[in-house]
Amino acid sequence: MISHPAYRVEPWSLPENGLNLDLLAQSESVFALSNGHVGWRGNLDEGEPHGLPGSYLNGVHELHPLPYAEAGYGYPASGQSTIDITNGKVIRLLVDDEPFDLRYGRLGQHERVLDFKTGLLHRSVEWTSPAGRTVRIRCTRLVSFVQRSVAAISYTVEPLGSPVRVVLQSELVANEQLPETDGDPRSAAALESPLVAEESFARAGRLRLIHRTARSGLRIAAAADHVVRGPAHTVLSSESSDDLSRLTVSARLEPGQQLHVEKFVAHGWSGVRSLPALKDQADAALAAATSTTWDGLCGEQAEYLARFWAGADVEVDGDPEIQQAVRFALFHVLQAGARAEERAIPAKGLTGPGYDGHCFWDTETFVLSVLTYTAPQAVAQALRWRYATLPAARDRAKQLGLAGAAFPWRTINGAECSSYWPAGTAAFHINADIADAVVRYTAATDDGAFDRDVGLPLLVETARLWRTLGHHDADGAFHIDGVTGPDEYSALSSDNTYTNLMAQRNLEAAADAVTRHPPQADLLDVNDEECAAWRRAAQRMTVSHSRELAMPEQSAHSTRRQRWDFTATGPEQYPLMLHFPYFDLYRKQVLKQADLVLALHLRGDAFSHGDKARAFAYYEALTVRDSSLSACTQAVLAAETCHLALAYDYLGESAMMDLSDLEHNTRDGLHIAALAGTWTALVAGFGGMRDHDGVFSFAPRLPEALSRLAFTVRIRDRSLRVEITGETVVYALTSGAPLEIQHYGLPLEVSLTSPRSEAVPPAPPGLPEPDQPPGRRPARRSRDAASAPS
Repeated sequence: MISHPAYRVEPWSLPENGLNLDLLAQSESVFALSNGHVGWRGNLDEGEPHGLPGSYLNGVHELHPLPYAEAGYGYPASGQSTIDITNGKVIRLLVDDEPFDLRYGRLGQHERVLDFKTGLLHRSVEWTSPAGRTVRIRCTRLVSFVQRSVAAISYTVEPLGSPVRVVLQSELVANEQLPETDGDPRSAAALESPLVAEESFARAGRLRLIHRTARSGLRIAAAADHVVRGPAHTVLSSESSDDLSRLTVSARLEPGQQLHVEKFVAHGWSGVRSLPALKDQADAALAAATSTTWDGLCGEQAEYLARFWAGADVEVDGDPEIQQAVRFALFHVLQAGARAEERAIPAKGLTGPGYDGHCFWDTETFVLSVLTYTAPQAVAQALRWRYATLPAARDRAKQLGLAGAAFPWRTINGAECSSYWPAGTAAFHINADIADAVVRYTAATDDGAFDRDVGLPLLVETARLWRTLGHHDADGAFHIDGVTGPDEYSALSSDNTYTNLMAQRNLEAAADAVTRHPPQADLLDVNDEECAAWRRAAQRMTVSHSRELAMPEQSAHSTRRQRWDFTATGPEQYPLMLHFPYFDLYRKQVLKQADLVLALHLRGDAFSHGDKARAFAYYEALTVRDSSLSACTQAVLAAETCHLALAYDYLGESAMMDLSDLEHNTRDGLHIAALAGTWTALVAGFGGMRDHDGVFSFAPRLPEALSRLAFTVRIRDRSLRVEITGETVVYALTSGAPLEIQHYGLPLEVSLTSPRSEAVPPAPPGLPEPDQPPGRRPARRSRDAASAPS
C-alpha cells in the first residue's frame, strides 16, 4: 500500500520525495505518461530496478486460447491481452564502469515531479557510486498530446566534486522479462516474449526495431533519434540485434561539465500495413519530432494542456489534498483518451496491464461522462471505435439468437473475450451504456454529423437487441429476464432496474434518432412498425418495486433474499470474490458495487426524492465496495439525499483510490474510471449537475469542510463556469451564446454579460446517516488531510 506522505501536496503537481523500492510498481503507475495512443509507465530511466516494465500502444495485443473445463455454445474461444511493446525509455548510465543502480552505492537525493500544467515528468537524482564518485542526474520525459506517435526524454548528467568517465546507453528493447502474475483476476495474463523480430537497425544516433505478433498478426515499429551535447572527444557508437538497438555515448567529464542527450522516440503499428510502409511511418513521425526539437515539443504540450485546463479545471477550497487529487485524476483521464482516436479506452488506460488491457462498460459510463464536458473530441473518437466494431457486435448478437448488436463485456479488438458468461455475456447493460454515452455526447455538443453517421446506427442496433432480449407479458408489461446488472455479486436477475431503465432510454433515443434522420434510417432498414415497437417497449418497461419497503429494488424480488452475514465476515475476507464462491454471493443480498444507486443517479428523472432517500439508505447497508467504481456513485447519491459528510468521505475514497492504493492493485495500472469518479463526485455530487433529456440542471450544496467549489463544463460550444460557496452559487458563461440551465428546477438563462447569482438552500438538519456493512464505512476525511499545506 502506498504511504501517501511520500507525495507532497501541491495544487498543480505530484512531487515524490525519496524513493521506496518496495512501492516501485505502484509509483510506476502513478507517474505513467500517455496520450491515449502511446503509454509509458513511470519506470526509472536506467531500466532497473523496476516493479513492472511497461510500454504500450493502444490496441496492440496478442491472442491466447481461453481454457474451459466444459465447452459450451457461444463461449469465446480466444482471449486478448495487451503486451509490453518495444521499450524506448531506457537510458543506462555507467560511472567509471559502475552501473548507476539505486540498489547500490549511496542515494543522496531523489525527487520526481509530475506537472499537470506542462505534462512533463521531471526527475532529479544525486548518487554516489560504491567507488565514491558522485553525479547529479536530471531528466524529463513526455508523451506528446500533439504528435500522437511521439515520446521524448531530456537527460543530463554531471559530476560533483571530481572528474568521472561516464557512458550512456540509450536503447530500444523488446521482449523484456516480466514478473510472474499473482493469480488475482484483476491482474494481467503474462505472455512471454510475444514479439517476433523482423528488422533491427542502428546507425549513428538513429535506432529502429520492427516486430510482429505471432497470433494477432500485428506489426509494431519503434524508432529513435538523438541530439547529443558534451565536451570535446565525446564518442558515439551504435549496434543492433533482434531485440535490441543501442546508441552508446561516452565522455570524460570535469566538474562543471555536462553530458546532455535528447532522445526522440516514434511508434507505429498496424494489422495490415507492410514492413516498409510501417518503417516509413515511424521514420516520418520521428522526423517531425526532431524538427520540432525538445523545446518545441515541450511548448506544444504546455499549450495543449492550457486549452484543456481552461475548460476543465476544478477548484476546491478547504481540502488541498482533494484539490491535488482531482487535478491528478483529470490529467490521467485526459491521458487515457486524448489521442486514442478510434481505439478503446482501457480500464487502466495505458498505465499498466491490469485486466489484460481490456475495455469495459467503465469507459462509457464513468470516463466518457467526464470527457463529454471537458474534452468532447475524445468522446466522439471513443464512440467511433464502438461504431467500427459494430460488425463484430452484430455477429455476436446473431450467435446469441438476438437481433441488432451485442457489444462485448470486455475486449480490445471488438470481439468478446470474457470467459465467464454470468458476469460477461449476461451483462447486457453494456449496450445501453454505449447508447447513453451517445445520447449524452449528442446533447452536450449538438454534433449533428456524429448523431447522423455514428449515433444513429449505434442506437438502432442496440434498440433492436433490447426488443428481442425482452418480452411483453400477458398484461403488456415489458420485462428483461436473465441479465446481470452493474453489481457483480448479483447475476442472472429478472428486471434489473438499472438495465431496464437504461434500456428504456436507449429505445426512446433510437426512435427519436430515426425521426431526425429518415434517409439514414432507411439504409438501416428501420420502418415505422419497428419504431413503434421500441416506443411501446419503453413505455411499458417494468421497474421493480418493493411494496413492503415502499421503494424501488435492484431487481424483481431481490429484497426477499437472505442477507449476507456481515458480522461473520472478517476484514481479511474482503474482497469477497477472492474468499467466497460466486454461487453464495449470487443468492444473497450483498453488493460489490452500486447498482440500483447508479440508476438513481443516471436515471434520477425516473424516481421521486423519497424513493431515492429510502433506496439509498437500504442499499448502503448491503454495499461492500469491493469495486473501485462504487464510491463516486455513492458520493453523488449521498449528496443528493443531504448526507453531505458521508458524501465527502466517499469523495475522499474515490480521489485517493490510486494515490493511497486503496484496492492494493495500483501496481497493475491506475483505476481510470475511479479517477473520473473524483470529478463526478464533485461536479455531480456537490455541484448537483444532471443532464436528463438534454436539460442541464444544477442543485449545488457543499459539505462543511469545503468553503468553495468552482468548475467549468463545456456545453454546446459554450464554457459554463459554476462557482459555489456556502450560501450562493454563481453561473457565468465565459464563451459562447446564451445558455439555458436550471437551478433547483428554476429555469435560468446565462450569457457572457449576465451571470446569475442564486441562493443555495440549506440542507435539512438532523438527518440520520445510513448504515454501512460492519467495517465497510468509508474512512472519515481527517482534519489533517483537509488542512494539509499546499
